[in-house]
Amino acid sequence: MKKLVVITGASSGIGKATAIRMSEAGHPLLLLARRIENLEALNLPNMLCRKVDVTDLNSFQAAVDEAEKIYGPADLLINNAGVMLLGNIATQDSTEWQQMLNINVMGVLNGVKTVLGKMIARNEGTIINLSSIAGRKTFPDHAAYCASKFAVHALTENIRGEVAGHNVRMTVIAPGVVETELLSHTTDSTIVDNYKNWKASTIKQGLNPDDIARAIEYAYSQPQNVCIREIVIADTRQDA
Repeated sequence: MKKLVVITGASSGIGKATAIRMSEAGHPLLLLARRIENLEALNLPNMLCRKVDVTDLNSFQAAVDEAEKIYGPADLLINNAGVMLLGNIATQDSTEWQQMLNINVMGVLNGVKTVLGKMIARNEGTIINLSSIAGRKTFPDHAAYCASKFAVHALTENIRGEVAGHNVRMTVIAPGVVETELLSHTTDSTIVDNYKNWKASTIKQGLNPDDIARAIEYAYSQPQNVCIREIVIADTRQDA
């Protein structure tokens, strides 16, 4: 059996596609999400599913510890869970900012915390953090979302430098538009309509979640001494 892979936000979209791809490659899986029924419906071999809120470090750590007792040390963590609550900063409810920062930033840090110490001790391991093109450039009505994703880029690069000497890899993947549930999180209907109109007039349809899963698999499949630090990936027709 291959090494354990941990995936957050695995109930749909990129997380689900990556779980399927990693399972097909022979890896045992720890799949984490709030909608555990979606995880269990995948019915993959050597799969442990747990209902975990990534902002709760204790439950996150307990799930990882449980999986490692069954399948051995986690060799790959994919921090994929996230929310996208777009809004004009002058009018957006500030609770939405806090929700994004909690999930998109604290959730990633919590994930890193659950596996990094053991990876350092073993001198081996890989952490892949899902960010966004909005973690590299800004867009209208994206201020708080961009703040959370710029943070993912920064923390990934900072930790990468700290653990490089321990042979632990840190990768950030920054997708453009992907056909997932993310836009449905946004509560401002005008912003949602503007986003959809922009997409329809440019790229028509975003990338498939499996396109990102293949990028994740590519980064992970390199020899341990090869660290793909960042992948930026978008539909060829995306102009921003």
